[in-house]
Amino acid sequence: MKKEHLPSKICIVCNRPFSWRKKWEKNWNEVKYCSKKCQGNRRSSS
Repeated sequence: MKKEHLPSKICIVCNRPFSWRKKWEKNWNEVKYCSKKCQGNRRSSS
């Protein structure tokens, strides 16, 4: 799959777009955060 065809989402913490990664292949539908840092900061921004 070419990079320009990868699905993307918006991070619910920082509101930045992020693209599909191989490590998220099995659980892409559950991914909400672009990074571990945003996942750790989820409580402070909600």
